[in-house]
Amino acid sequence: MRNELLLLLFTAVTISCVHTFSGPDHYLPFVALSRSKGWSRPRTIMWTMLCGIGHVGSSVLLGLIGIAVGFSLSKLSWFEGIRGGFAAWALLLFGLGYTVWGLYQAKQNKAHKHFDIYDDGSMYVYEHQHGEAVAPKDRYPVTPWVMFFIFAMGPSEPMIPLLSYPAAQHSWIGITAMITVYIIATVATMVLMVILGLYGIAFFRTSKIERYVHAIGGAVILICGCGMVFLGW
Repeated sequence: MRNELLLLLFTAVTISCVHTFSGPDHYLPFVALSRSKGWSRPRTIMWTMLCGIGHVGSSVLLGLIGIAVGFSLSKLSWFEGIRGGFAAWALLLFGLGYTVWGLYQAKQNKAHKHFDIYDDGSMYVYEHQHGEAVAPKDRYPVTPWVMFFIFAMGPSEPMIPLLSYPAAQHSWIGITAMITVYIIATVATMVLMVILGLYGIAFFRTSKIERYVHAIGGAVILICGCGMVFLGW
C-alpha cells in the first residue's frame, strides 16, 4: 500500500495545483477585494485560506461517499482477495471516464461561474462561457461571505476516486493523508497565487487551460490507474 499511497498523494498534489493555478477565479478575486477594500496582507490570506478550506471541504464530503462504498465492499468476503486490483481498475476506469467527460465539457463550452472586476473596485459573479464578450444581465455583487459560499458549493470531483482507493484498502492512514495533502496543496497554491498578485506579478494566460481542467484531472488519474494496473507502481 505504501507505493500506491505515495503515487496517490503525488496525483492529488498534481491535480490540486493544476486545478487551482488554471482557474484565475481561485485567486484573482481575492487580489481585487484586497486592493479595493484596503485589506491587510494577513486578512487577505485569511479569507483566501477560509475559502480554500471551504472548497476542499465540500470535496471531502463527496469523497466520504467513496469511502462508504470502499468500506462496504471491504466487508464482503469475496471482495477481500481482489480489493487491491479492483480499486486500481476502478481508478483507471474513472480516470478514463472523467477524461472523456472533461473533453466533452470543453467542447460543449457550457456556462460556468465567473468573476468580473470593475475599475471602481466592485465585483460581480455571473454565469459565463469561454470566449463570451457580452456583459451578462444576471450578475450578483460579491462579498467575502458570498465568495466563501461559492467556493464551498464548488467541489473538486477527482477527490472522490482518490479517497475511494485507500478506503477499499481499509487504510485510515491513507484516507487521512489524502485529505491532509489535498487541503494543504489547494490552500497553499491559492495563497501563493494571491501573494504573487498582490505584489503585482503578472499571471500566465490560463483561460485555455481552465477550459480543459477536468480533462487534465481525468488524464492524471488515468495515468495513475494505468501505472497501478499495468506497471506495478
